[in-house]
Amino acid sequence: MLTKKKKVFIIIGMIALLLVTGGLNLFLTNGENEVPTSSYESTSFLSSYRATKLETRQTMMSYYDSIIESSTDAEQIIETNALISELAGRMEQETILEGMIMASGYEDCVVTSSDGSFSVMVKSDGLTADDVAKILGIIVKETGVSATNVRVSSV
Repeated sequence: MLTKKKKVFIIIGMIALLLVTGGLNLFLTNGENEVPTSSYESTSFLSSYRATKLETRQTMMSYYDSIIESSTDAEQIIETNALISELAGRMEQETILEGMIMASGYEDCVVTSSDGSFSVMVKSDGLTADDVAKILGIIVKETGVSATNVRVSSV
């Protein structure tokens, strides 16, 4: 039976793994640790990052499913179902935000969220202050988070 602290530790570990994987992917796909500048490299990075994010989330879901299948503790099953619902909601919210950002004129983007903060990577040769304000406006309006909890970058 997993305690609440162990579950939180596992979730934080998985999120850290996602970030490390994304960072390694950026480093290894570009050789000199620079942000990709060409359209192909940006698309490749965002696609790769999105795939890594999806794979990590699927691993987390599988882990939660295995807890539910093997547990006989009703409280643990309820807590795990809540974690599944939270993760599914976060995934849906990120997908909606990505769609809204792309609908406002950007070719591609990836949104990730964790503990009330958001990271947005947009395919662009460079974002102007107006671009950042537009993206921040979408995130703040749709999520209710403070703009200080949103990080926007171009790739």
